[in-house]
Amino acid sequence: MTVSVVVGTRPEIIKMAPVYFALRKARLRPVLLHSGQHYDYEMSQKFFDELGLPEPDAFLGIGSGRPGKQTADAIDKFEQEFANSSPDCVLVEGDTNTVLGGAIAAMKVGVLLGHVEAGLRSYDLRMPEELNRRLADHASNYLFAPTHDSVRILKGENVWGKVFRTGNTVIDATMRYMPKAERKSSIINRIGVDEFALATFHRAENVDDPAILRSIVDVLMNSPVPMVLPLHPRTDARLREESLKKTVEQSDNVVLLPPVGYFDMLALMKKSAFIITDSGGIQEEATSPAVRKRVFVMRKSTERPEAVRAGYCKVVGTNSEPVLRALRLYTKNPKTPALPSPYGKGDAGERIASLLKKNI
Repeated sequence: MTVSVVVGTRPEIIKMAPVYFALRKARLRPVLLHSGQHYDYEMSQKFFDELGLPEPDAFLGIGSGRPGKQTADAIDKFEQEFANSSPDCVLVEGDTNTVLGGAIAAMKVGVLLGHVEAGLRSYDLRMPEELNRRLADHASNYLFAPTHDSVRILKGENVWGKVFRTGNTVIDATMRYMPKAERKSSIINRIGVDEFALATFHRAENVDDPAILRSIVDVLMNSPVPMVLPLHPRTDARLREESLKKTVEQSDNVVLLPPVGYFDMLALMKKSAFIITDSGGIQEEATSPAVRKRVFVMRKSTERPEAVRAGYCKVVGTNSEPVLRALRLYTKNPKTPALPSPYGKGDAGERIASLLKKNI
């Protein structure tokens, strides 16, 4: 059985690596397809190297560009790929333009489609990811939902595919790679501060809004703990456009880093006092037994309510004043969440491989 494993961005590479290896272990034939949505070394290839993944069987090179054109290019190129290679099933993961393009192409060619990390909902239509994930869910034959919440959502929407609760493969990845990251990463020795918080920001609805971008900068500069910020290319560009890059660079409270690899990111999460982010994946990773960190979600909503209920995440909005109050309150009485991860035990990839073997 041939399974086309679709990736295109860093989070997809990380979350699909456990699936890829589990498929091989189950004696299925995974074919790794890279859309090229993240296409430079730091944003993509370095992750393949660290995760031990082989070179992709096909690299489609859709690149960056307007969201509609990027999605259309992904549909066109995935359709050609699937028509030529005739896989038994296509697997996509998450909520990007790569996911939507791969899902539509598989459906149009008539290939079975599985969606890893199905059923998450923010109910915030400002987020293009919300639409991508919903459409992929309703196009899929197999929906691999990470939690009870996501299963309930999918069944409530009457999706026509089969729904399975599997846990989230990001927990598999953190547990598999954290020991290696702690041995190989030297990032902590390079940042020059003993205590720090980790910050990551990249979502369009945040960094493309000048008012919210300024609020983010205010939080970075006035945090009660120095902030380490690996700078996403999109965020870097917006800081330059708003003449804020030098302000951040000159702050004694902010350590700016270029985009970092997976091992460095794991090490930063592990050693941080807390995390502030607009990322979805980090909200999950923080709940892993290998990480266990408090996360402040600088957004108006989250599609990971399980992490909030378990005490790992707190949605603090995008206004700097309440965000800074929440950070100061936490630093006075920091606590590690006590509950186990709501995203599984680290065997999601194996569950997905087993379910595919039984159902296709």
